[in-house]
Amino acid sequence: MKRNALRRQLFAGVAVIALALTACGNNDDNGDNGGSNGEALSGEVVIDGSSTVEPLSSAAAALYQEEQPEVQVTVGTSGTGGGFERFCAGETDISDASRPIDEDEIAACEENGIEYAELTVANDAITVVVNAENDWAQCLTIEQLNQIWAPDSTINNWNQVDPSFPDVPLTLFSPGTDSGTFGYFTEAVNGEEGASRTDATTSEDDNVLVQGVANERGALGYFGFTYYEENADSLRAVQIDSGSGCVEPSAETVQDGSYTPLGRPLFIYISAQALEEPQVEDFVRFYIENIDTIVEEAAFIPLNDEQRAALEDAFAEISS
Repeated sequence: MKRNALRRQLFAGVAVIALALTACGNNDDNGDNGGSNGEALSGEVVIDGSSTVEPLSSAAAALYQEEQPEVQVTVGTSGTGGGFERFCAGETDISDASRPIDEDEIAACEENGIEYAELTVANDAITVVVNAENDWAQCLTIEQLNQIWAPDSTINNWNQVDPSFPDVPLTLFSPGTDSGTFGYFTEAVNGEEGASRTDATTSEDDNVLVQGVANERGALGYFGFTYYEENADSLRAVQIDSGSGCVEPSAETVQDGSYTPLGRPLFIYISAQALEEPQVEDFVRFYIENIDTIVEEAAFIPLNDEQRAALEDAFAEISS
């Protein structure tokens, strides 16, 4: 029921966006060279949402400003949930999201007359990380992660996770409850979105989590793959065993589906109302037409062939 409701809403959003773009008269082919008619544009594009997706949208904004320096693109990081709250209130043009929009958020958008489309723009591996000095937790099973992170968990030492692990206090770092990463991880590991122990240090800022794990020998945390890669000198990624052996997070294991259940797609949501503004439409066009360059610039995991074809089809629908 949840996914069917979402699909109906997304199709409605695509239809409205197509009408909006037609009304704007954007039907000439100019590729990624500035505005749809080659003119200089100005105005604002307001983006908010997932801190995981922020580097991707920030890279898109930086590259776009080389084409359209008079367009001001701002990218906030209030978390996926916080981003959808603003988006469905009509306060932002684009919402970065590390999970699909949920039923309550769909209802909020409907109540405020916000139509939208969902576009998959990259992939991510939720990466479980430990301190660089941790040489014992090379691989953890989903069952062990559940034992650590379950709402009723009282595990506070590594030797409670596995008797072969040393007697080292276990300290936990987690994204905040508004984070799509938090929602995705808790559902994948604990079986219910939002179900998690409450004594972890939490933050919507992934850099705070990075520093927390990097500064404590017994620390364990999780966040997006990009933040791990940027800090691989002070952290170590844990391999994950979901029943078929230990698998490390990487572009290859996410794209081939073997890094399960912590591999995931990343999204941007586009407001149909915002696309009536020429600078917003042009930025979205630039974002999608240059997605491979943007993903590489931001060091994300690229779309696989099937996902790229789906993105091109979706973009063709909303830009026809």
